[in-house]
Amino acid sequence: MKTALITGITGQDGSYLAEYLLDKGYVVHGVIRRASSFNTERIDHIYRDRHEGDVRLILHYGDLSDASGLGRVMSQARPDEVYHLGAQSHVRVSFDQPLYTADVDAIGTLRLLETVREAQAREGREIRMYNAASSEMFGAAPPRQSEQTPFHPRSPYAVSKVAAYWYAINYREAYDLFVCNGIMFNHESPRRGETFVTRKVTRAIGRILEGLQDKLFLGNLDAKRDWGFAGDYVEAMWLMLQQDLPSDYCVATGESYSIRQLVDEAFSYADLDWREHVEFDPRYVRPAEVDHLEGDANKAGRVLGWKPRVDFHQLVRMMVDHDHELAKGERTLADHGHDQGLRGSAIR
Repeated sequence: MKTALITGITGQDGSYLAEYLLDKGYVVHGVIRRASSFNTERIDHIYRDRHEGDVRLILHYGDLSDASGLGRVMSQARPDEVYHLGAQSHVRVSFDQPLYTADVDAIGTLRLLETVREAQAREGREIRMYNAASSEMFGAAPPRQSEQTPFHPRSPYAVSKVAAYWYAINYREAYDLFVCNGIMFNHESPRRGETFVTRKVTRAIGRILEGLQDKLFLGNLDAKRDWGFAGDYVEAMWLMLQQDLPSDYCVATGESYSIRQLVDEAFSYADLDWREHVEFDPRYVRPAEVDHLEGDANKAGRVLGWKPRVDFHQLVRMMVDHDHELAKGERTLADHGHDQGLRGSAIR
């Protein structure tokens, strides 16, 4: 029975990966940040209290800014595989919080690599590590982007991910660590955070259908992205760590669509005219835009045998259906005098 440690386990990717590994018989340890309120809703359905016995999902408090805490978690979990998914992952927010983003995404990865190196040397056994890189690292590089495409990052988030990418390669080459970079192109799901554009669109549609809001404010509609399903992409993460040799892989669908096409697809599926509801808000425009990301995942297909199963159209419809059901629940609460149904902070 293998043991895995996941940073960012409460996020979209972490929750799907935890499910995937548990289904394969792993014991899964996850790192969560301490907060005054519970933030584990994405994994509540697979979590069991330790007192129930035969528990294979174990959570630890930790933070990527705390090296000693990471060392403590590593000693307690003693993982065979480490999946590093934790990050400040919102590109637009990274312009507002560049120092925090650099500390968590870049230096946080270095802290974890050093923790893995020390644990491997101390325990005399191999610990394999996956590092979540990002297609945002390509930035202004023309599509299609592959493992050979030079990086041209266009945000503090992307610059931090480039640094983390090279830290991982340096530790692979300097200390012979089994470390893989997964250069993930955009991957979405009903578990995507509500401030990311795909979820922002599908949440708005559900709420419009239920009369809870009327307008959706967006920034640049012309940016193109390669969108896949997060549940497919976690399989690629696992496959990377099952190979004989570590390497780096682009994970993508090979197709790209503009945000305008995403909006049209989602609103049309809900039988709505998006032009009646969508308005431009310059606050959502990035200081430096990334115009077109489209991945070449041939290496992942050839070496890992991986390919996406859910296409763009299925993904959008899956998310619209989910968020319409969520909005129906909000509508019920609103009808019974609860104001949760009318929520929607100005920051979105």
